[in-house]
Amino acid sequence: MESMKEKVLIVGVVLPKDDIEIEDALDELEELVKAAGGIVEARIVQKKDRLNAALYIGKGKAEEIQDACEKLEIDTVVFNNELSGAQLRNLEEIVDRKIIDRTTLILDIFALRAESKEGKLQVKLAQLKYRLPRLVGFSDYLSREGAGIGTRGPGEQKLEIDRRHILREINNIEKQLKEIVEVRDVKRKKRLSSQLPIVSLLGYTNAGKSTLMNQLIKRDNLYEETKSVFVKDMLFASLDTSHRVSKLPNGQTFLLSDTVGFVSKLPTKLIEAFKGTIEEVENSDLLIHVLDASSKDLDLQIKTTIDLLKDLKIIDKPIITVLNKMDKLDISRSNINVENPIYISALNGENIDELLSLIQDKLPMEYREVEMFIPYTDQSISSYLMNHYEVKDLEYGENGLNLSFTINHIDYEKYKKYII
Repeated sequence: MESMKEKVLIVGVVLPKDDIEIEDALDELEELVKAAGGIVEARIVQKKDRLNAALYIGKGKAEEIQDACEKLEIDTVVFNNELSGAQLRNLEEIVDRKIIDRTTLILDIFALRAESKEGKLQVKLAQLKYRLPRLVGFSDYLSREGAGIGTRGPGEQKLEIDRRHILREINNIEKQLKEIVEVRDVKRKKRLSSQLPIVSLLGYTNAGKSTLMNQLIKRDNLYEETKSVFVKDMLFASLDTSHRVSKLPNGQTFLLSDTVGFVSKLPTKLIEAFKGTIEEVENSDLLIHVLDASSKDLDLQIKTTIDLLKDLKIIDKPIITVLNKMDKLDISRSNINVENPIYISALNGENIDELLSLIQDKLPMEYREVEMFIPYTDQSISSYLMNHYEVKDLEYGENGLNLSFTINHIDYEKYKKYII
């Protein structure tokens, strides 16, 4: 019931250097609030030349927010910007409401959605690392019973815990994750050495990646309903990376990977936390960038994903741009300014066969058995190859390493000078 949901007021600050329209940014923030289980009752915007170190916004605007909270019976105020511990504390003193920022909100949604052991640990680690320097601001509302949005997470962390306890907890989680990562690395090497091309779906959260994945694997004659991945119309419906095998029109099998969705201003702590997903993208032979063509924030979706790919230094991989949800569009396709897209509807299966043919054309299909000699002076190369492939034979020579393994087309071209 709507009346039972946490009432939220959202706040945006416009700075001269901002390159995203504030209303678009707040629309997205409102969707994030809905994903966290709240309902947005109002939004307030302030334009500033520079930020207030104590409050982020001006004191007058903070008092305006306090008045709005009283009139609308607001439970929580969410800022679309990252706040320091001191700013959180100072704003709470004036507004007399729970104050959280965008990063806390996203971390909260991830805490709700994480299902795997690794996912839960990664979210908890990101939450603790983010909260640690902000204890002075978080401590008041996090100690309240049933504090709601922004306070959730595996273990229901109550931050009356002292700083040393949190540091011990961080250390413990990092040890557990190290063991999980070692297991994941073994699985990743097996995938890379399987000689199957790897195709990764990526893009904005709720653009339809999981629905598309289900359509692509349905084209395999061996498809079983149990192979389907979870689908729901919400932001960050799933956080765990899924892998499925499918077939191209020529009968060649390939590995399809569905990654966690992106969102603008994705917290750095979460990018660090979900390195497993990032590694899947790094090791892919082909990327499929899925966009929600029906979204009025299409430009924001594109910019967010491209910026992240640049930050991760994987923008040079082959990319197919997919405009999904064409079943929702009443407008002409020519009005969409995207270079060389393929138009599909993952929901009803429109143009999925055409997409598979395009994947077939774009994939570098060559996987080769090779022997390489890597001089000890090029240790970074041998480290990369041993981390990314399952080496069958390894011999330490006087001047370098002799390796035997199966390599993909991209790395073959990059390191072919070492082949013997």
